[in-house]
Amino acid sequence: MSRVCELSGKSPQTGNNVSHANNKTKRRFLPNLNDVTLISDTLGRSFKFRVSASALRSVDHRGGLDAYLAKAKDVELSAKALKVKKDIAKAAAA
Repeated sequence: MSRVCELSGKSPQTGNNVSHANNKTKRRFLPNLNDVTLISDTLGRSFKFRVSASALRSVDHRGGLDAYLAKAKDVELSAKALKVKKDIAKAAAA
């Protein structure tokens, strides 16, 4: 399972552990990913995503999954989230 947020595209970053003696060794900064179930108001069903904590706060701030996906860039979204976005747009247009 990859360590990439399905909504924001956030992935691991690299950096250094720096000791008191200023020795540097490589390390990875992993995103805080959580398995969550988000409900679409337009489609009336729920979807399971692996989302970072910061993206989950953004979903709440924007007013739900539908509003978040409407503003999200297609490049950042996973294939599953992109399909949900297109389904929501199709249902809203009809």
